[in-house]
Amino acid sequence: MSSQESPRELRRLYETRFAGRREYRERVWRVLVRDYFDRWLPRRGSVLDLGCGHCEFINNVLAPIRLGMDLNPDAVARAAPGVRILAQSCADRWAIDDESLDVVFTSNFFEHLPSKRDVRAALIESRRCLRSGGRLIALGPNIRYLNGAYWDFYDHHVPLTERSLGEVMVETGFTVEQQLGRFLPYTMSTGRVQAPIWTLRLYLKLNILWPIFGRQFLIVARK
Repeated sequence: MSSQESPRELRRLYETRFAGRREYRERVWRVLVRDYFDRWLPRRGSVLDLGCGHCEFINNVLAPIRLGMDLNPDAVARAAPGVRILAQSCADRWAIDDESLDVVFTSNFFEHLPSKRDVRAALIESRRCLRSGGRLIALGPNIRYLNGAYWDFYDHHVPLTERSLGEVMVETGFTVEQQLGRFLPYTMSTGRVQAPIWTLRLYLKLNILWPIFGRQFLIVARK
């Protein structure tokens, strides 16, 4: 993660933001991985969780090679056995070999970077490290549908939509396969209300609800 906040500040921010929600977030991500994102994840291959935070996504991935990248010191403590954490800026050259990844996944991360230049740098590194045919999957808050609520988080810096992020993905050499402006609700795992997990399973199946409640975009792009 490349951030304007120091590792110590990141730790404090996320400890406060997710206080009392750890178990619920883990359950949410278990469902998201198994019921939705699993279709793009290799059983034999390598997956990087870019901006992995507390590792809720990567801990639920079944690929034999699992990596996380984040400057938050808690990432190491929260990583499951077998998950390797890279504590570095995503805007610098990654400590990963060329064409060695099958999937780069990132959720609610690009908006935390200091600038669009950092976003582009992370995309360039993603493409370098992905194998031919590998995918970049990006989930994040869509400022088009959030207005002022986008800035309710202190460490949001870069406003993005599925169109603006998709545009720079194409410019950096990706082919966009799927581009949804409305996917998940905004504060699904950070809000005060913790909806029953069965409602998330139902929501993922009923995509007619996405245009009503979705405030996060989803982009799937191929190298």
